[in-house]
Amino acid sequence: MTTSFEKYQKRKLRSSYVSVVISIALILFLVGILGLLVLKTKKITDHFKEQIVVTVYFKDIAIDTEVASFKKEVEKAEYTKSMTFISREQAAEEFSKDIGEDFLKFLGKNPLKDAIDIVLNADYVAPEKIEAIEKKLLKNRVVEEVSYDKPLITLLTQNIQKVSFWVLVVSGVLTFMAVLLINNAIRLSIYSKRFTIKTMQLVGATRSFISIPFIKQGVKLGIIGALIANVVVFALVIYINKFLPELLLLKDYGILLTLFSGTILLGILITALSTFFATQRFLNLRTDELYY
Repeated sequence: MTTSFEKYQKRKLRSSYVSVVISIALILFLVGILGLLVLKTKKITDHFKEQIVVTVYFKDIAIDTEVASFKKEVEKAEYTKSMTFISREQAAEEFSKDIGEDFLKFLGKNPLKDAIDIVLNADYVAPEKIEAIEKKLLKNRVVEEVSYDKPLITLLTQNIQKVSFWVLVVSGVLTFMAVLLINNAIRLSIYSKRFTIKTMQLVGATRSFISIPFIKQGVKLGIIGALIANVVVFALVIYINKFLPELLLLKDYGILLTLFSGTILLGILITALSTFFATQRFLNLRTDELYY
C-alpha cells in the first residue's frame, strides 16, 4: 500500500517537473525568437547604414603628396569603414559607359575631379554626425566639395528609430510576460509541496536549509527548459536559412552564442528568483493558511 502511494507520488512529482520544463521551454523559445530578431535587426540596420557613401572631391590645385596625406588621414579615421580613390580618368571612363558615348570628344577636356568614396561605419550614419564629418573634411585645403544623400540619411535614421522603438517595446512586454508565466509555473510546483515546507519549518529547519534544495531544483528545471528552447530555436534558424540564406543566420556565430547564452542565463535567473520568493511565501504563512 505504502509502495503504491510512493510510486504515485513520484509519478505526480515527475509529471509536475515535466509540465514546468515544458512551460519554461515554450516561453524561452518565444523570448529566443524575439532575441534573434532584436540582434539580427541591429545587423540588418547596420548593413543598410554601411551602404551610405560620402564622396569627397579634390581641388584641381591639390598636389599628389597632399592628396596622399589626406587619404591616409581619412583611412585611419574611426568613422571610415572603407575608402576608394577614383581618379578623374576613371570617373570619365565610368561616366562614358553610363551614357553610352565618349563625352570627352565633345568637351575636349575632362571636367571631372579626383575623388574618394568613403563608406562610413554604421555608428556614424546619422545626420548630425555626418554633418560634423563634412565640416571637418571641408577644412582641409585640398577638398573642394563633400557630397552625400542628405534626405536618404534622414529618412533612414527616422525609420530605423521607429523600428528599434517598437522592437524594444515588444521585447519588454514579452520578457515581462515570460517572467510572470515562468513564475506562475514555479509557484504551482512549489504549492504542491507547501505542507512539506511547513513541516520542515515546524521541526526546526532553517529557512536557507529549506529553500536551497528547492532553488537548486528550480535552476535545474530552468536550465533544461532553456536548453530545449535553444535546440528548437536553432532548428528554426536552420530551416529559415534554407529559404533565406542572404540573412546569414548560421554564420553569425557571435549572435547565436549571445542568444543561446542569454536564454540560459534568463532561465536560471527567473527560476532561481521565482523559487526563492515562492518558498519564502509559504514559509511566512501560518499552518491554517496553507489550506487556502
